[in-house]
Amino acid sequence: MAPRWLSYGRYFVTKHKCVSLVLAIIVIYSVMGLAFFRFMEGLIPMDVCHLSKGFKSKPGNHVDNYLDYWYLDMYLENFLVSADEYFMPGFPVIYYVFVDDLLKLEKLRLRLRPRARRKIKEFKVEKHKRWQDISMFRMRKISRLIEDHVKHEANYVFCFDVDQRFQGRFGTEALSESVALLHAWFYRRPKFMYTYDRNPLSAAYLESEGDFYYHAAVFGGTWQRVKNLTETCDRGIMQDKQKNVEAVWHDESHLNKYFWLHKPTKILSPEYCWDPMIGWRRDIRVVRLLWAKKQYDISRQTN
Repeated sequence: MAPRWLSYGRYFVTKHKCVSLVLAIIVIYSVMGLAFFRFMEGLIPMDVCHLSKGFKSKPGNHVDNYLDYWYLDMYLENFLVSADEYFMPGFPVIYYVFVDDLLKLEKLRLRLRPRARRKIKEFKVEKHKRWQDISMFRMRKISRLIEDHVKHEANYVFCFDVDQRFQGRFGTEALSESVALLHAWFYRRPKFMYTYDRNPLSAAYLESEGDFYYHAAVFGGTWQRVKNLTETCDRGIMQDKQKNVEAVWHDESHLNKYFWLHKPTKILSPEYCWDPMIGWRRDIRVVRLLWAKKQYDISRQTN
């Protein structure tokens, strides 16, 4: 048996190592802030897909004539100008724009560079009292747009948050039947940190760990698959409203539930929608779509 003084010595050293480590972390945080922890997060090994052996996603890389968008007017000009350069370059594109004031878009048309193979079609939508409802009700708007217009003009549709801009090629390699996007803030985090809805009363409730955490800022596919996604999410949102329940991340929670039940045929890397606030990641070498600097105090005003 080791002498008692040796045990005390080991305890003292261990204790002070822990204290030193805590002090070091405090010093590093005070000097470098969150950037240090975001850097360290980038060193965490990525999870692997646990789908059963033999499950195959359909790669789908078929070129189509028309693709589509939805709207938040504060960032629209930068979005459209950058899309003209980088989104599906060389192919005709229709931008379906949702706006609460058609006059805004008419003024914007005068500043945009006209292109024969790029068209803008605007649709007036009602205002909502809460920004959360603006976000959630877009699923119904997209579904109705597909039924009334898109299915008569296109085979594929992409839906984008407009508070972002293209800065790299976003081309036909992204096309498939059902396209989901890995969320840039979650793709390197362990699954227990995924913010799925955990309320059993919500239609978005996800009891299991899921596959990945998907970002609702970009999703797409054939019009049939996107219509099914948006209709399913809208039904879930309406069911929640009848119960006076709201999913933790609104329409994104419902989208994650949908992709858990209906696996996407293509999953896009976070390079297809990257937030510069995250900092360095060794596996992100090309950024194709970049989050714009968020100004929630302005963009989430509903008055």
